[in-house]
Amino acid sequence: MLLREIKIIFHLELDTLYGKEEVASFFFILIEHYLNLERFVLALHPDIVISKEDEQPLFESLAKLKLNHPIQYIIGQTTFMELDFLVDENVLIPRPETEELVQWIIDETKHFKKQLKILDIGTGSGCIAIALAKNLPGSKIYGLDVSDAALAVAQNNATLNEVEVTFILADILKEVAIDEKFDVIVSNPPYVRELEKKEMAQNVLAHEPDLALFVTDENPLIFYENIVAFANQNLKDDGTLFFEINQYLANETQQLLKANNFGEIELRKDIFGNHRMIKSVK
Repeated sequence: MLLREIKIIFHLELDTLYGKEEVASFFFILIEHYLNLERFVLALHPDIVISKEDEQPLFESLAKLKLNHPIQYIIGQTTFMELDFLVDENVLIPRPETEELVQWIIDETKHFKKQLKILDIGTGSGCIAIALAKNLPGSKIYGLDVSDAALAVAQNNATLNEVEVTFILADILKEVAIDEKFDVIVSNPPYVRELEKKEMAQNVLAHEPDLALFVTDENPLIFYENIVAFANQNLKDDGTLFFEINQYLANETQQLLKANNFGEIELRKDIFGNHRMIKSVK
């Protein structure tokens, strides 16, 4: 079958769901992933023909896209901080705004000469911990998560990116026994309230793990409260706590930190203009 005919089918089937530009992007991602063909190939060779065997993953992907599967889960990978990461439905797909949080940590700590100990709570795919390990060589990086399946993905990503991260299976909502004091603790915990589900894309709601996304409307800061309590015990004096936060709960998060004797609080907006990250010092 002509590759350009498959592209036409993609647009006929998906444009009303995603829009023409995003469908074109999906198609080019898929032919690069499955066929190792660059996006300009069709322009140079409009009559390129692919075999039935090579068609199959493209049409399987088309069917998944019609069911709102994220393209990252379909191909099983994504990029974060210019690094490659494996992803599946046990872990959240890393977001560009989280890259800003990681870059903030790097900028704040790269001048330190000593070996830093950094803990990422709710590590998921390991994207934060691994990006920090890659950019802060010599630091000792830890990643904690409640999900065995997520930690398996994170360990594979550490191996893929050739960094050493110590992964810990634990539930931050319960007592966590770690005999370490950290220079930095960072977390992108679940923070989306049930009432905010209506604002979210269907592909996120249907396929990304609820465990990593949602909190109750009644107690939306439950993870922050537990992490702050943990940090009070396991963060060194003058150590730094970084959070990704719910934009609608920025004031409440600041008040939580102040009430627990954290100072030098700094709130930052993300690339979309939303209050998305916060830093404080013990």
